[in-house]
Amino acid sequence: MAKNSTAKNTTAKRPTTKNQTKTSTAKTSTAKTSTAKNPTAKKPTTKNSTAKRSAAKRSTTQAPTAKRSAAKKAPAKKPTTPRPTRTPSSAEHQATAPRKAEHPYVAERAARGKAARLQTPRASHRGWEPAADRPDPVALIEEQNRTRVPDLVPVRHGRMMASPFTFYRGAAKIMATDLKDTPRAGLIVQLCGDAHLSNFGVFASPERNLLFDLNDFDETLPGPFEYDVLRMTASFTIAARNNGFSAADIRKVTLEAVRSYREGMAQFASMRTMDIWYAKMTEEEMLAAMDMARATQKGKLARKTSKALEKNVLKNAAKARSRDSMQALSKLAELVDGQYRIISQPPIVMPVRDVAQSLGLSPDEIQAAVLEQLRSYRETLQDDRRRLLERFEVVDVAHKVVGVGSVGNRAFIALLQGRDEQDPLFLQVKEATASVLEDHLPKSIYEQPGERVVQGQRMMQAASDIFLGWTKGVQADRYLYWRQLRDMKGSAIVEAMVPMGMNLYAHACGWTLARAHARSGDPVAIAAYLGKSDKFDRAITDFSNRYADQNEKDYEAFLEAVHTGWLEAREGV
Repeated sequence: MAKNSTAKNTTAKRPTTKNQTKTSTAKTSTAKTSTAKNPTAKKPTTKNSTAKRSAAKRSTTQAPTAKRSAAKKAPAKKPTTPRPTRTPSSAEHQATAPRKAEHPYVAERAARGKAARLQTPRASHRGWEPAADRPDPVALIEEQNRTRVPDLVPVRHGRMMASPFTFYRGAAKIMATDLKDTPRAGLIVQLCGDAHLSNFGVFASPERNLLFDLNDFDETLPGPFEYDVLRMTASFTIAARNNGFSAADIRKVTLEAVRSYREGMAQFASMRTMDIWYAKMTEEEMLAAMDMARATQKGKLARKTSKALEKNVLKNAAKARSRDSMQALSKLAELVDGQYRIISQPPIVMPVRDVAQSLGLSPDEIQAAVLEQLRSYRETLQDDRRRLLERFEVVDVAHKVVGVGSVGNRAFIALLQGRDEQDPLFLQVKEATASVLEDHLPKSIYEQPGERVVQGQRMMQAASDIFLGWTKGVQADRYLYWRQLRDMKGSAIVEAMVPMGMNLYAHACGWTLARAHARSGDPVAIAAYLGKSDKFDRAITDFSNRYADQNEKDYEAFLEAVHTGWLEAREGV
């Protein structure tokens, strides 16, 4: 049964939490601070203080410890020692606009990567601390909520409440704000933008082979390669903590993720251009990696655990193969008067026939809007795929809640029918908004956010959905992208992972992210920058440990906002 954790209380005061952000120049106990300085930002010192939160409108420019009054405040004065504002580099600007192709020699590309070490030492990610003027994390969540479906915002909050890990999954905007002040070498790639470990998984290639790859691109944008690496590795630290791993196992898992990225990039730096483009991680390669890992295990228990992991991988692969439109038909639809229609399961699945009135449209207007959207979407497909899709007709459409961070954005499923009722095709239609990275990186060159998502996905994935496309929504300033709902898709159950399993998964994710970056960036320059030593690995692991600490503080502040009535949450949905 779903339950409301708290009702919205417009007069509630948000009291100070003991776990709110504290900024200090002192060394933390979780990791040794490096003497390398952050070349992009100066870290000022702030006093620890206890803050009062009132029912006044929250401002994203206030730190969590700032006092809030009921009266509207005048803009705060700038601190006397402000953190320097970093302007995007020329390389970042060039990555977002059409430009003349350059073809430097391999030696020149490698020299560029090594030269970047002088500007941004590989150890510079050590000793991370939150900015003194860091925005209130709860206010950033509220800012995102303004454009979302109001009735679904409590569901989003409820899902983020489950653990620090689920909170992290929904906190891409918070981390994007923190990443803007981190060191960067100026080596630009197409970013996933939200490369946490749950945004990797398996799906079918057009040839019907299972591939392991990134599978979420809502925040994709060209930017510094470090952003994705930091987002990925911190997610492993947070997930490992959430699963109760020992400190040694947490560090091992995190190091494996970044080591696999570094060594994978070195591999791609030595490959021919077309070989990089065709590189992929297949089901067979995943099983081969499992066999190799089992061969290196010592002890009866370790070998038994690795064997169980292999069985689990095979089981999950078989389950993914069964997840297609026929399986979705049996789960999501019912036969009524000889015609299938989507089952109403509020608030998760709500057919448009049940919500037409709330949208201010008649059933006929809904039908006309759906058909117009479908025609517009088909125009973004390749000719052969458009002709294939034209063999299907729309039968029903419903609103469907998905994910954690995406909850509240418009998301629909469409049931289409081919030759008869036993020839279904389910499409997923998701709202696309501006990337959270566009707050400080150059804006996307694509006017429609839906096209930004689609083009970014095509650039990063080894193979993409044949029905991947985009369109403008019916409502003003709403943009959508389309894809198949279930095309042999499967995801790992992170909460059930043991240390050995998460270590293997970290290896797969690190290599896959390196391959995705190598398709759009310069693998030779990035590999030369990273080098052969583990200096970069240890610095990123230090950052991840510190960021996991900050994530826990943000999570506690978020829970307090719910418990005091500032935010409304609905759990169990």
